[in-house]
Amino acid sequence: MPIGLIALALGGFGIGLTEFGIVGLLPEIADDFGVTESVAGLLVSGYALTVAIGAIALTAAVVKFDRKTVLVSLMVLFILGNLISAVAPDYLTMLAGRVVAALCHGAFFGVGAVVATKMVKENQQASAISLMFGGLTVATVAGVPLGTFLGQQLGWRSTFWAITAIGVVTLIGILVLVPAIEAAKGSNLRQELVAFRKFQVWISILVGLLAFGAVVGAFTYMAFTLTEVSGFSHSAVPWLLVVFGVGAFIGNLVGGKLADRALTPALITLMALLAAVLAVFALTAQSQVATVVGLVLMGAVGLGTAPGLQLRIMTFAPEAPTMASSANVAALNVGNAFGAWLGGVTIAAGYGFVSPLWVGASLAAAGLVVLLVGTAAMRRPSATRSEASLGSAGSASQDTPSAVSAPSR
Repeated sequence: MPIGLIALALGGFGIGLTEFGIVGLLPEIADDFGVTESVAGLLVSGYALTVAIGAIALTAAVVKFDRKTVLVSLMVLFILGNLISAVAPDYLTMLAGRVVAALCHGAFFGVGAVVATKMVKENQQASAISLMFGGLTVATVAGVPLGTFLGQQLGWRSTFWAITAIGVVTLIGILVLVPAIEAAKGSNLRQELVAFRKFQVWISILVGLLAFGAVVGAFTYMAFTLTEVSGFSHSAVPWLLVVFGVGAFIGNLVGGKLADRALTPALITLMALLAAVLAVFALTAQSQVATVVGLVLMGAVGLGTAPGLQLRIMTFAPEAPTMASSANVAALNVGNAFGAWLGGVTIAAGYGFVSPLWVGASLAAAGLVVLLVGTAAMRRPSATRSEASLGSAGSASQDTPSAVSAPSR
């Protein structure tokens, strides 16, 4: 794999650390600024909402520019946002810094996914995407403990200074290691928005929303499941969540390789496995051994879908892969919020701390049905050439993944 992918992965790590690293520091931040815990929590939920909005809006604003220039600009925005957070004199300034940093999140992964596919051979595109997303999964594993540890030792601002430094290193890496990739000739917002007229693009968006809603909906309340249902001590929870993260990291890389070999069968298999894993986890959560196995499998299968989902939507929008890719990132974040909300609803309704796992299993099953509907539509005689077979859509844009092979079925 090209070394430039390491720069993209480091950017993914820094962005993931920005999103998750603050979670363990909210009490200190709330005390420092004199706000309530729920108000401090807006620094997390506000970030997620901005990611979903920025993924579309910012991508729309940069469609005409060289992709490397866009990545450099987004990383400058990322550095600025975290620098504002590091020196914020009050809560509103801190919130503004979070919004600025979040704006680059979706667009960075959207544009970065396109750049990653242009840096490798046609049969390595999903693997390249998975390597870039690998930085995000590492941040999922290490973000909370690292951010919390550093903030507790040196003050919460030190975490944001460290993230700012990561952004500077990433910026240098992109400048030195990532090749220049021009936007397609005549590329404009109208051309990019054509992607949203395609049935299969919306299928991909919905599947991504449901898949990540399933995983995050279950994961959000996992600490309660581990302590109240499985009987683990509170001190064991962080280590058990690391187990989930290790599974997610491995699953992300393996999922990329599977998607490179046979995209549609890989996604169908992973979605079916995700529904099954979450259902079995719910049934066996009282067993500590089964719970550990369930955590590993939930992370591996759930995050294993990410590279394939990203490649699928890009393939069905060959004339606008950047906007489609960013839309997928936005959908994943909307799914995160939806799954967490729905899991909370079932707990509040009195269904217990296993109920988010059942919610996850249901969402994954719904995602599988949607994917099967999309797959069946691809095989209809009336389907257009671009939607009849993954990867057969030609190269209408210079941004198009060079030649994604049609998956076996």
